[in-house]
Amino acid sequence: MTSITYVERRSQIEDYFDRTAVETWKRLTSDAPVNRIRATVRAGRDTMRSTLLDRLPADLAGCRLLDAGCGTGALAVEAARRGANVVAVDLSLTLIDLARSRSAGVSGPGHITFSSGDMLAPALGDFDYVVAMDSLIHYTSADIVEAIIGLSWRTRRSMLFTFAPRTATLALMHGVGRLFPRANRAPAIQPIAEQRMIRHLAEEPRLALWRVSQVRRVKNGFYISQALELCRR
Repeated sequence: MTSITYVERRSQIEDYFDRTAVETWKRLTSDAPVNRIRATVRAGRDTMRSTLLDRLPADLAGCRLLDAGCGTGALAVEAARRGANVVAVDLSLTLIDLARSRSAGVSGPGHITFSSGDMLAPALGDFDYVVAMDSLIHYTSADIVEAIIGLSWRTRRSMLFTFAPRTATLALMHGVGRLFPRANRAPAIQPIAEQRMIRHLAEEPRLALWRVSQVRRVKNGFYISQALELCRR
């Protein structure tokens, strides 16, 4: 993945989470009290995480799983408890350090290897399953498709990912977000037309060996995310 838009956005995301949003993200992904808006985001993320985990086998023993954009590691921990050997990667070294500390002492038959860097790096190896929860929502539809294509060459069974569906509510939230000082803004979420995304994936020749399925849209207050799954035919 070498497009200018991808590289630029990747740098913005890394800078945001390492410099601006660390404490906010730490509270959001814990059981610490948060305001009403962030509580809806927390609940929405919990629902989406459960939705994605439900698409994976209950027994992941012997499977290698990529948690692409692992954040603070909640999904990686659950996958390891099911027996998976998880590679949990995130652009933010700060979040990786937090994820590593939170997973310390977690028991289970699997294992987690934490890594800071690009989730698309070929050096991470091959996988049975890939999960990218809300880690592609800042990229254009073209970059998302190219990311999925790149991952497909190294994935044996299925890929699960989420994107921000284009809705009137999401457009309104973006408008409100632009009122905040630029230094405090998160990298912009890229709203994607759902059916266009599905069609693009289904018609992409490089994904001919993959079947696209809609999984679920989770909408809870300020959290809106759509999950898709690609399975090998």
